[in-house]
Amino acid sequence: MNKNYLTFTLNDSIYAIPVLQVREVLDYQKPQELPCPDPVVAGLIRSRGQSISVINLRQKFGFEFLEPTRDTRIVVVEIDSISENSNTEGQIVFGMIVDAVDEVVELDSSKKEPPPEVGNSIAAEFISGIGEIDNRFVIVLNIDKALSFEEINPTLLMEKSEEESVENIEDSDFDSPETDSEGENVEDSQEEQNQGLEDENLSLEEE
Repeated sequence: MNKNYLTFTLNDSIYAIPVLQVREVLDYQKPQELPCPDPVVAGLIRSRGQSISVINLRQKFGFEFLEPTRDTRIVVVEIDSISENSNTEGQIVFGMIVDAVDEVVELDSSKKEPPPEVGNSIAAEFISGIGEIDNRFVIVLNIDKALSFEEINPTLLMEKSEEESVENIEDSDFDSPETDSEGENVEDSQEEQNQGLEDENLSLEEE
């Protein structure tokens, strides 16, 4: 059975995702950055009036970071909710930054090879199969499993970032003693001053 796939280039390899999961393909625009420590998350953009998170697939797959070029695209996809514990129902929309978008092709599902068994690589988890076009391998992604719910949900991203910021502040309050401008412990310095005053008072009483 033949199915249509959108193919795109990433790190000089051809990848494919089902056309039915593709909402639109956008020229690259710099996403609005979020206060999120995860380098996989590029930020937010608007797609058809909706705020969506954007994932840098190069970062996700461990490839070297490259500056966007005139061929860089953002592929906006729709997938079913991937979190059993979330309150989100229906489909989730998010964007993926890719090096270039190629074309829509037909792949024979019966001729797809299973992902190679190569230990602890991403293959078994992210790849649904291997196809071939013009003697070149086409890596068919299982995009539903390639990304976590937290990575593609902007609300959870910001909530997680705020929680981490609060934790860092609390840790700083408990772990770091108060110091003056010269880096001395304020509490220790105050104790020394009080001791000095007591010694002076004793000296005056003896006189």
